[in-house]
Amino acid sequence: MYAVIHTGGKQYKVAPGENLRIEKIVGDKGTKVSFDKVLLIGGDAVKVGKPYIDGAKVNAEIVVQDRAKKIIVFKLRRRKNYRRKYGHRQPFTEIKITGIEG
Repeated sequence: MYAVIHTGGKQYKVAPGENLRIEKIVGDKGTKVSFDKVLLIGGDAVKVGKPYIDGAKVNAEIVVQDRAKKIIVFKLRRRKNYRRKYGHRQPFTEIKITGIEG
């Protein structure tokens, strides 16, 4: 069984038992969370929402709250003596899918 959920402005295909990195959500390590914006549930019979499936939800547990590796942002205007360099670390939440209800 699998499902497609919507969180953080993105859509993710999830299955029970897998780990997934999503945009940061509020909660500490070990906190139980549930996602009720379920777009599709697949398996023996496929259910498709309009846009979401009523009464369906995906349960998960927060594994890690962290920040991703640093990326370097470098701006340059040639021949104008303009250079800007800075870095960015995007925060993320890693979750473990515990179950799909629907």
